Amino acid sequence: MTWSFSLGRLLGSELRVHVTFFLLLAWIGFAAYSSGGWPAAIENLVFVLALFACVVAHEFGHALMARRYGIKTPDITLLPIGGLARLERIPEKPMQEVWVALAGPAVNVAIWVILVILGAGMPYEAITQIESANVGLLDRLAYVNLLLAAFNMIPAFPMDGGRVFRALLCLRMDRVKATRLAALGGQVVAVGFGFLGLSSGNPILILIAVFVFVAANAESQDVALRSVARRVLARDAMITEFHALSPADTLSTAAQAVIHTTQHEFPVLDADGALLGFVTRDRLFAALAGDHPRSDLATSIMESDIPQLGLTVGLETVLEELHKGAPAIAVLGRTGRMIGYITRENIGELMVIRGR
Repeated sequence: MTWSFSLGRLLGSELRVHVTFFLLLAWIGFAAYSSGGWPAAIENLVFVLALFACVVAHEFGHALMARRYGIKTPDITLLPIGGLARLERIPEKPMQEVWVALAGPAVNVAIWVILVILGAGMPYEAITQIESANVGLLDRLAYVNLLLAAFNMIPAFPMDGGRVFRALLCLRMDRVKATRLAALGGQVVAVGFGFLGLSSGNPILILIAVFVFVAANAESQDVALRSVARRVLARDAMITEFHALSPADTLSTAAQAVIHTTQHEFPVLDADGALLGFVTRDRLFAALAGDHPRSDLATSIMESDIPQLGLTVGLETVLEELHKGAPAIAVLGRTGRMIGYITRENIGELMVIRGR
């Protein structure tokens, strides 16, 4: 995920933190310091860090259950509103998806049980003061873990309950339609959160509402895209008419190519037609706005790590490569020379043309 950096690997997955997480820590620390000085600031920061440790455990619950079904989790990212475990793929069997989804909330329930055993109290009146440092740390963590389990089981996407709902719907309908229904439920819930956040002046609820709405829509589109991809080969989606650059072309030449074509990326081919890499419009603009002279070779800003696939490779494989961050996928002919390339944009156009 963009704007995140790695903390290392844990249990086979890379643990990442989004930079906005530190903004959250700074905001909480400053608010607590303003009201109670350094002791309150330190206690609140410790609580937030402990809470996010529980969130990490929740996400590893998903990851470890997915591993039972042969699905890897490349990374887990900490965000201000929770965590995100990126599974290599979604379980194809509905009941496998149910168990993977339930594993996260089950971890929160297990943490709650452990905290109660360790002495966490459960006075009902403390619920309304859960953000207050006057409530014990263990009590607050116990309450929040129960809250996380309950919140995640709301039957609306992208919460875990929405994934369970989608999986159960898949027993009676196709995955695309089931995802659309679960995503619609998520967007309805997001509107409700947004209304509550605006009426109560709670910025956290508004942030959650935006995240849920966007994530629900993104998942619906991604599943629809993959549904089309299963029925299409690389040769059906590739761009075959394109302007290519040579290793001798300069940034000035590349800039002229941007003006005179509609391409956003330009393959760099050697004299034999072999692919050396791609020069993207974004990299070119950044170079021109920086200190690069226009006489510099275009290869100086070229992305050389470009996946190369055959004509008959399924489009789903192409999507997996694009999700790893490549600007384009080169499609090779029988002779091994590039005869076309595929980008996210033309896959989206193909999906629209084929009626999703």
